[in-house]
Amino acid sequence: MELSSDPVVATLEMSQIKSKEDEPFDSDGDYESLPPHVSVATHMTAGAVAGILEHTVMYPVDSVKTRMQSLQPDPNAEYKSVYQALKRIIQTEGLFRPLRGLNITMMGAGPAHAIYFACYERVKRSLSEVIQSGGNSHLANGLAGSVATVLHDAIMNPAEVVKQRMQMYNSPYRGLWDCLQTITRTEGVGAFYRSYSTQLTMNIPFQAVHFIIYELMQEQFNPHRHYNPGSHIVSGAAAGALSAAITTPLDVCKTLLNTQENVALNSVNVSGHLSGMANAFRTVYRLGGLAAFFKGAQARIIYQMPSTAIAWSVYEFFKYFLTKQQLEQEARAGPM
Repeated sequence: MELSSDPVVATLEMSQIKSKEDEPFDSDGDYESLPPHVSVATHMTAGAVAGILEHTVMYPVDSVKTRMQSLQPDPNAEYKSVYQALKRIIQTEGLFRPLRGLNITMMGAGPAHAIYFACYERVKRSLSEVIQSGGNSHLANGLAGSVATVLHDAIMNPAEVVKQRMQMYNSPYRGLWDCLQTITRTEGVGAFYRSYSTQLTMNIPFQAVHFIIYELMQEQFNPHRHYNPGSHIVSGAAAGALSAAITTPLDVCKTLLNTQENVALNSVNVSGHLSGMANAFRTVYRLGGLAAFFKGAQARIIYQMPSTAIAWSVYEFFKYFLTKQQLEQEARAGPM
């Protein structure tokens, strides 16, 4: 993919847009460093759209990943590859089976990603002012990603629990509301946050690595921070793949806490409901040794690479588009 930007297509052309004082914006100014009068709504809108598309487009692969992370799967749900899994699921369970649980994911992804990107941008800018006098700081990027993750996961964790239970083979739930009601009635509201600490333990390093790699690659491929779809896609894909590979063991533990696999837990004499990251680690090791911590790694990387590329490319496009629209409107409203 061509990484060098075409100045006609790719730049925001800040120099052509007049401010209210009839002075042009700095031609070297990048659209990522948004003017202070651009509202947080720009980031939130772009983030919400990016989050929904990210989870929607790659959702069938996410369903496969959940099943491949099962520690003691049903013989009918043992898969050798993502392609074979999707093919068998569609043939034996129906065309739309890989999309089961997508509704709750979309309901959570919109607000979660809106807050996630808005928080990231604000915290990154504030920390960069302190650490690097306004310049790009990898430490600031990592810390901002970590802070944003805490808020994102607080919203997304309940959706993850419902989604993964509906994705599992022979899921007993008739639909979204049946799943919500059954979990609340039999396990209590706390069940929706049983994996929250593990989710944070996984996602904080995931997002820290993710943002550092993304920003580092942007420095190399897009140093002037113009709107450059090619660089956003490649940087996002690389960041997603590496982050996913590093944190797969924690994702396996999170899946076990979310799904509470009865067959697997009964086989190691775990009574009641499994909770806590330490207990999850011990149980995964007892069930499959070190290899069990990397179950579903292929599906996770295949899911994260395009998902992260989609999220960043969509986010950067909407941020570019919304910012440009707002600046042009303000320019037209100013004195002639």
